[in-house]
Amino acid sequence: MLTTAPKGTKDIMPDQIYKWHYVEKKFRDIAERYGYSEIRTPVFEHTELFTRSVGDTTDIVQKEMYTFTDLGNRSITLRPEGTASAVRAFLEHKVYANPQPTKLYYETACYRYEKPQSGRLREFHQFGVEVFGAESMLADAEIISLASEFLKECGIDDLKLKINSVGCPVCREKYKNALKDYFRPHLADLCDTCKDRFERNPMRIIDCKSPQDKELALGAPSILDYLCDDCKASFEELKENLDALGIDYEIDPTIVRGLDYYTKTAFEFVTEKIGAQGTVCGGGRYDNLMYEIGEQDVPGVGFGLGIERLLLLMENIGVEIPEPEAMDALIVVLGEDARTMGLKITNELREKGLKVEMDLMERNIKGQMKHADRLGVRYAVVIGDDEILNGEAQVRDMRISEQMSVPFSKLYEKLSK
Repeated sequence: MLTTAPKGTKDIMPDQIYKWHYVEKKFRDIAERYGYSEIRTPVFEHTELFTRSVGDTTDIVQKEMYTFTDLGNRSITLRPEGTASAVRAFLEHKVYANPQPTKLYYETACYRYEKPQSGRLREFHQFGVEVFGAESMLADAEIISLASEFLKECGIDDLKLKINSVGCPVCREKYKNALKDYFRPHLADLCDTCKDRFERNPMRIIDCKSPQDKELALGAPSILDYLCDDCKASFEELKENLDALGIDYEIDPTIVRGLDYYTKTAFEFVTEKIGAQGTVCGGGRYDNLMYEIGEQDVPGVGFGLGIERLLLLMENIGVEIPEPEAMDALIVVLGEDARTMGLKITNELREKGLKVEMDLMERNIKGQMKHADRLGVRYAVVIGDDEILNGEAQVRDMRISEQMSVPFSKLYEKLSK
């Protein structure tokens, strides 16, 4: 147990971390290009934040949260998603008093106790964006555009964008009653989870993964037929905005989202190339969340994008992520005096911005040259007693197996070319 990571968690080792750096930089660059600023929130929050925001009828709150009592007898939960924490920070720091909108992005670790599967772990990571204060569907279209452009820049162009409206609390209540009327004669045929959802959250039956429940749901009423005039107008405006941006989409009334705070817009970018869990990015509007948490009437819209799923998809479709550049040089030393000189030169070259190593294992010359091969360095800089006496190093170009004498004072000029 001591040498095994807990189930549902995964180490990101040096031979893989460059892939994370690659997509992190792309996401950061495009988010800032769109005018978003980064926010970082604590990994845990008061449990009530999630029961109030995510909703106590959701699977996340009912079954999946990592909740514990701390030494002060407070109920604490590791965050299962990123939006609630961003909203809490927005309210706590009274950002609503500033001119709006507020546009935020983040990369965050989230925690849910569920069965680990391809692209989904118990500790997983998300990119997310949130726009607070904008009621216009321009904000919804902007974050969809941001997600679409980011995924394309990652080399993914065969995703499907699916959109829906989940209405507002008024029209959604009518829709829930219609769903109950539809599913009530089939209640005995539903899976145990959906039997429980029938009273608590019947909309979640629509996206159940059980084959029998999926078949039953095919004939269920569509929420689009129960939208009030305002929600209908907003959905039409969203479609017009996406058309103007040239973003293809498919209307999918089965997108109902798993979190209670969503209103109006709901969307997903989906693929069939990462197994059963095909959603790479999902999001939507949550105009009532601010009031539910802090009694501030501020609209919001955002999305979350799973990093593990993204990298899995990129691997499955053959996207090649550039490997990091090798070290510029290994300083190879022979003897005590050479070691002292090697330390001095290594430090000087690093201060000037070169990636330089010196063998910490104190191998012999043959072992150090083998180490240079393993590292894939461009140059091996050999320093011994004769080199110190002559004031120059023997620099071996490891790619073409050529060697030359270079004065110590000219090493940076030579290695940086």
